[in-house]
Amino acid sequence: MMGYRDPQSVRRVTSIGAGPIGGGWAAHFLARGYDVCAYIHTEAERAALLQVIETAWTSLTALGLAEGASLDRLSITTDLKEAVQDADFIQESAPERLDIKQALYAELGRILPPDVVICSSTSGMTMTEIQADCPTPERTVIGHPFNPPYLLPLVEIVGGKRTDPAAVAWAAAFYEVAGKAPLVMKKEIPGFVATRLQEALWREALHMVANGEATPQDIDTALINGPAPRMAVQGQCMAFHVACGEGGMATNLDQFGPALKWPWTRLEAPELTRELRDRMVDGCNAIAGDRHFTEMAAERDAKIVAVLKALRD
Repeated sequence: MMGYRDPQSVRRVTSIGAGPIGGGWAAHFLARGYDVCAYIHTEAERAALLQVIETAWTSLTALGLAEGASLDRLSITTDLKEAVQDADFIQESAPERLDIKQALYAELGRILPPDVVICSSTSGMTMTEIQADCPTPERTVIGHPFNPPYLLPLVEIVGGKRTDPAAVAWAAAFYEVAGKAPLVMKKEIPGFVATRLQEALWREALHMVANGEATPQDIDTALINGPAPRMAVQGQCMAFHVACGEGGMATNLDQFGPALKWPWTRLEAPELTRELRDRMVDGCNAIAGDRHFTEMAAERDAKIVAVLKALRD
């Protein structure tokens, strides 16, 4: 990767952000054997960051840690210059506010050596927007994870208008070395790939609840016992390809193509009325019962670990 350090040589990673994504990234990199410096905005965020990392460590240990992986390789600071000192790579997971990210990239662009790639975890902004005030925009890239980032392998990668294509290629190579499944996108689009697909499901779910066609429990029951297990081994495209036997996708489209005109989905989002909001909240609270979110997250992680182990084995 001309102009950038060898992805295999990365030893020290800086993770910016104390929330579930920033903390999740920090845990992932620690589990892969990197030295990680976590930047938090204030000391008040330290406890929340450590809670995310400690929760993640249980599942990461179950999956298997890389040689040399240790929580002792974590450092935490509120000083940005200290956080990025000697960093080989930056994973930014700052709050989803454009003004905050633009100011942060303006500063990072000034204080980091030019061969250090900066990746953003943003789920809703483009790198073209984020890099607007950065003096070195060529090395800024979107590296969008799927939550929780310490377990789910996907990272969606795309540059902005002023990003060097070599930085995009470097990011893909690095994430692969770091144990991720990189998806390099063809162009910038809001929501990337996986989130857009997830959003389509979400919008249809909201429509069904709004119209009294299903409850949140019905929707989750349908997904958990229907498409979800299959999607762990086949994506939507291959599921339909294999479902039609030897004819594959050609048979699928020729036979079921007319169904695309049937009213099986409503892609426009429904109006989020107070009534719909309350029905969704009440339905999800009923599913959760008296379980604390940490208990539910731990249960989720344990089951994801089981799926990942089964796929790996």
